[in-house]
Amino acid sequence: MPPKISLRLILLLSRRLRSSLSSLLALCHAGPLAGKPWIESPGVLSEQMFRYSFDMARTQGSHSDITGPRVRDTALRLFAQYGYASVSMRQIANEVGVQAGALYNYTPDKQSLLFDLMQMHMTSLLSGWRAEAPLKETGALNRLKAFTRFHIRFNTKRADAVFIAYMELRSLTPENFEVISALRRDYENQLEDILSQGNATGDFNLNEPRITAMAVIAMLTGVNTWFRADGRLSLEDLETHYWLLVQRVVAVDESS
Repeated sequence: MPPKISLRLILLLSRRLRSSLSSLLALCHAGPLAGKPWIESPGVLSEQMFRYSFDMARTQGSHSDITGPRVRDTALRLFAQYGYASVSMRQIANEVGVQAGALYNYTPDKQSLLFDLMQMHMTSLLSGWRAEAPLKETGALNRLKAFTRFHIRFNTKRADAVFIAYMELRSLTPENFEVISALRRDYENQLEDILSQGNATGDFNLNEPRITAMAVIAMLTGVNTWFRADGRLSLEDLETHYWLLVQRVVAVDESS
C-alpha cells in the first residue's frame, strides 16, 4: 500500500515544481524549441500541472461524502468535551482514523472547522424556525408559544452544537465572530419581533422587549445543561412547563 502524502506537502512540491518548470521553459526560449506554442506560454503548462496535482491531492483515495461528515461530527464532540483550545487536528484525525495531513482535504485549519460547525448550527436553527413559525396574523401569544416549544425541541437534540455555539464564541477570529454574531442577532430578532407585537396589542407587558428576548432565549437554552431524555419529565412535559414560565416572564394571564 503506497504511503499517504499530506495535501500541504503536495501543494508545496507543486509550487516548487511550478517555479522550476517556469525557469526551465524560460531557458528553452533561447534553444531549438523556441517558438513552440507551449514554450511561448510557459505559464499555461505549469498552471495545468499545478491544478492537476491539487485535484489529485483532494480526490485520490478520498471519500469526502463519508469522511467529511465524520470529521465534523468528531470535531464537534471533541470541542464540546475538551474545549476548542485543548483539541488538536492530530487528535481529530486519530479519532476519525486518518492521518493528520488528510484533514486538510476537508478543512483549511481548525479555526475554519469551528466556524463551519457554528455557522451550520445557527443557519439550521434559523431555517428550522422560519419553516415552523406561525404567521403574524395568528397573534403574538400563539407565536411565542410556538417559539418556546421549537427552541427547546430543536436544541435538546443538538446538545454539543448548542454548547459550542455559546461557549466557543471567544475562540473565533474577529471576522468569524462577526458572522456568527449576526446570525445570533437574527435569531434574537425573531423573538423580539414577537414580544414587540404582544406589547403593541396589549397581550404582553414589557419595558424592554430586546432584553426580555435575550433572557428568554438564555432560559430556554439552559435546558440542555440538565435535561435527559430518560429522566422524569418527557420532552413534551418540559415544553409545557417552560411555556408556563415564559408566560410569567411576559406577564401573561396563565388561564389564557
